[in-house]
Amino acid sequence: MVKPNIVVVGAGINGLVAANYLQRSGCQVHLIERAAKVGGACISATATVGDVSQLYPLGATTLGLMQDFVYEETGLADCLEAYVPEHPKFIHFPGDTNPTLIFSDSAELDAELERKWGEKGDVQAFRDDEAAVVKFLQDGYRRAMPPTVEAANSVLGKTLTELWIKGSARGLMDHYFTSERSKIYMAMTVTESGPVSLDDPYSAFTLPLMDSGSIFGGHYGFVKGGIWRITEELARINSELGVKISLSSTLSEVNTEAGSVTYESEYQTQEAPFDYLVMATDPLTACRLVGTKTEIAETEKQRFRGSSGKLTLMFKNPVQWKHGSDASDSDTPFRFMFSVSDIEEYEKATLRVLDDDVAYEPGYLQIYCEGASMRQLGLNEPFDRLTVFFKNLSLGDGGADLEDVREQVREQLFQYIQNPADCVWDRLLTPKDLKDIFLFPGGNIDHTVLTGGQTYFDRNYSNQPATNFYRFGDLENVYMCGSGTYPCGSVTGTPGYMCSKELMRGLDGQEIGSSNLSTPTRE
Repeated sequence: MVKPNIVVVGAGINGLVAANYLQRSGCQVHLIERAAKVGGACISATATVGDVSQLYPLGATTLGLMQDFVYEETGLADCLEAYVPEHPKFIHFPGDTNPTLIFSDSAELDAELERKWGEKGDVQAFRDDEAAVVKFLQDGYRRAMPPTVEAANSVLGKTLTELWIKGSARGLMDHYFTSERSKIYMAMTVTESGPVSLDDPYSAFTLPLMDSGSIFGGHYGFVKGGIWRITEELARINSELGVKISLSSTLSEVNTEAGSVTYESEYQTQEAPFDYLVMATDPLTACRLVGTKTEIAETEKQRFRGSSGKLTLMFKNPVQWKHGSDASDSDTPFRFMFSVSDIEEYEKATLRVLDDDVAYEPGYLQIYCEGASMRQLGLNEPFDRLTVFFKNLSLGDGGADLEDVREQVREQLFQYIQNPADCVWDRLLTPKDLKDIFLFPGGNIDHTVLTGGQTYFDRNYSNQPATNFYRFGDLENVYMCGSGTYPCGSVTGTPGYMCSKELMRGLDGQEIGSSNLSTPTRE
């Protein structure tokens, strides 16, 4: 049997994962990337202070949504080391003297939330029910079959389906919790992809989705050296498997009938034949390359707008936190600093940046203690580094033009640090920067806003989603698996895995459809 030629466009995590599985299945894969290096948003940049330089993550920072079997089967587990902070997270709300601790043990967390926030709800029930939904999602990941409402009703029952999949985040929070602070903290992930209302239908689904990684049991951690090692190592592995990788290459034409792409590389025009084309790009790029006028117009109507900022900081000495514990790893856990304590104010802050006149509306800071985690892995870098992921920014200006926002974020962060004067370098990135650097629509690292009308069953571009979820339109030889497709972005590689498995099922002549892929009911 002749090896099928497959061209994969986009060498981000999904393109790399898809290429890995397809090459190992017996295909001949050619991976084409416009940038000068692989990785997409999972790449490094360099900070220089004096004559000392250090790498830091330019885009994505943490690892947690990847599936354990993808990590193992691609070969990444054999060449990387990772660390997951186990110390309870620290949560700060306005006016707090001491932080609240988020324990992994439900009984401890229940007691802490009741003591600190007056919580009277059922933490254990929340975690148990979420675990059931996460298992349902993970089973689908493994089988490469996206979920449907019908399948959820069958596996989870109507009550959990209504709450966790079809329902709103606000309704979900009201069901399990009584305190405003519990609701804000637990619903925080809903707004990470963009300015989403907690009242939007299907917004509840984002919570289990963002906890559905199995590499660290739903938790998030760090890769020794930096998360960009994931894509760098996967590119090396793929090259050794025989994948051809063309960098600094821009597609100029795609002929789906003839099965060929034309691309410009090093001032030369080249052609690559394909039996199948996999678009591991954002939805707009894919549509503009292979879509019809109608498909392009429909995609352009989607909500892409991101609202996340990222401030990276370097310290000449290890960061000394004002709040910690006697544990040796108390400098490693994530820290969250909220600007509001009322869920209505949280909602208003989330949505205010839809007004272009509002550059920044404080919502929260998420602090990733990268340097401390690297030290746990035995890596002592020249500078200690923190990454601050924060909300809410508009799409208007780049970080270099928002000195006042930079100072506000630094001021909020530094009130919890004993040695802020040791900060010797920082860089602010905004949605506009992400749009300019990575060409993401709307400056959104997830390539889409996870909201009603753009939920899991809507995030495909196939005219036969029940049987060919990742196929593009009515093109039998074109597939799509960028971060904007199910399940989501965040360095998962899951869309790339699921897409490649669907394509391979077709190559093997297996029946692709199943009850779990039935057309979803939209109500």
